[in-house]
Amino acid sequence: MVLREKKQNHLTPEERAGGRVGDDWDHVAFAPRTAFVVSLVCGPRTLGQTRDLLCDFHRRTDGVLPKLITSDELSNYETVILESYGQKTPRVRNGDRGRFPNPILTPPADLLYALLHKHRKKGRVVKIDTRIVFGTSEALQKALAESPVSTHVNTAFIERYNGTDRHRNSRKVRKTYAFSKNWDCHEEATWLSVVGYNYCWTPRTRRQQAPNGSHPATPAMLQGLTDRKWSAEDLLRYQIVPQK
Repeated sequence: MVLREKKQNHLTPEERAGGRVGDDWDHVAFAPRTAFVVSLVCGPRTLGQTRDLLCDFHRRTDGVLPKLITSDELSNYETVILESYGQKTPRVRNGDRGRFPNPILTPPADLLYALLHKHRKKGRVVKIDTRIVFGTSEALQKALAESPVSTHVNTAFIERYNGTDRHRNSRKVRKTYAFSKNWDCHEEATWLSVVGYNYCWTPRTRRQQAPNGSHPATPAMLQGLTDRKWSAEDLLRYQIVPQK
């Protein structure tokens, strides 16, 4: 039996246990400098979905360690970041007998990850704290000083993208009957919106330098993936190679 999609608060216990119904979150890895959506995974906020996001991001960036990683306080991020970029460190055996303990994952010296803790009162954010998970305070201050987009730890860029995406995809508008009734259709519409955002839209705050001055640019142009703004026809005619 295929269950019709419905909102999370309306699910029965059987539907909650069956999966593929209820809340469907967008897990997004975002590059603030170019406003480019690097990776996207749709699904519930579970460790497995977060792991899929970081694995995809690691693959797309050839494993290059970002200068600074920021996020909200979802605990899954710390686990999967260490899995993706951690180094296996051997442990010393206690005593002369028994097998050697398995190595553990430790963060490399240049891994820098900070998160935001938001204090809320009556549903509104009244205070924000920054916590460094991996790295040092000195490394964080240096990374922020060298950043071309921000001087403090924040999640404003990804939140701005989420707001833009809600305007582009009516399925995600709050308090409406337009929410998706099928997870597969929701994911396909989400990907169409993301690709259109990356290749067909020029953010007001992003421009590309040229010999004759600066001009509007799409995130994909700033990322070096294309040399022009795509039209809707370009997007729909692009042949996607199916994954094996």
